[in-house]
Amino acid sequence: MKIAVLGLGFMGSTHLKALKSIPDATLTAILSNDERAREGDLSGIQGNLGGPGEQFDFSSVKKYRDAAVLLEDPDIDAVDICLPTFLHAPVALMALQAGKHVLVEKPMALTAAEADELVNEARRRNRVLMSAQVLRFFPVYQALRDTLPSLGATRHAFFRRRCAAPAWSKWLHDKSKSGGGMFDLLIHDIDVALWLFGMPLRVSAIGTEDLPRGIDLLTATLYYAKGLKVTITGGWHHPKSYPFSMEYTVVADGGTLEYSSAGRVPTLYREDGTETALELGTHDGYVAEIAYFADCVKKDVQPELCPPESSVQAVKLALLLDQARNRNGEIIPCQI
Repeated sequence: MKIAVLGLGFMGSTHLKALKSIPDATLTAILSNDERAREGDLSGIQGNLGGPGEQFDFSSVKKYRDAAVLLEDPDIDAVDICLPTFLHAPVALMALQAGKHVLVEKPMALTAAEADELVNEARRRNRVLMSAQVLRFFPVYQALRDTLPSLGATRHAFFRRRCAAPAWSKWLHDKSKSGGGMFDLLIHDIDVALWLFGMPLRVSAIGTEDLPRGIDLLTATLYYAKGLKVTITGGWHHPKSYPFSMEYTVVADGGTLEYSSAGRVPTLYREDGTETALELGTHDGYVAEIAYFADCVKKDVQPELCPPESSVQAVKLALLLDQARNRNGEIIPCQI
């Protein structure tokens, strides 16, 4: 698969590093409006987890500034879209219309209509479309999914993700362009909840939004059948200084599963008082994600491990939770 990476910010750099380990994917082209980045100098980029500070050799790679021109290149089979959030859906649609397979960073879109349009276009063109909901490929979340069925009924789940508000691009604080902390961070945990438990029956949410100050926080409850409640909480805190962290606690009849990036490995605490660290894969989640996409393209099959229809649901549920936050804790039906 000959692939182009569109956007050379933090996620673009992360995907470029991953591509080095994927035999079935050949980096053929890159797109950026930054001349320094197009020459391979990504040392100045920033992200939630810090900038990689790497130099890349693009001497044998085609370099583009214009996505429309890149998409006309018949030598490109697929595109990996790591552009600013508000460009995900329009550029992905253009790529599908140009006959390219598409891996698009999360969220796949900022509106329900755009997300639905991408899935419909991929079907019409018979192209592989996948949103980069990378937690489905992270060993610490795969271990949770693999272990949970052996523990009986799930009674409660808690997912938290938080970081400093991004300060490296002004567009991130424009909600119409970024979706705020909900689409930058919590879309991951929303997707995990859908992956593990499906769509809830009802939702409620509280929180606060003050994007000029860099604050965008939410605590949501998803209500499922048989009493299961899932809490998703976190978002953006004050810029620059607040550290990134992610964690989960899931309580089932047979024990509690817990993980924190701040220092607790995924562990099962059983009802008999024993505790066991979960067996984890050693693979890098980003490498696994892109390798899986490349394999789907190679085999001409749709991505069952991360189907675009589920990513559409994540977008719609995120939008509903944002509405619920404005209703200050009122429980509302999840009619998606």
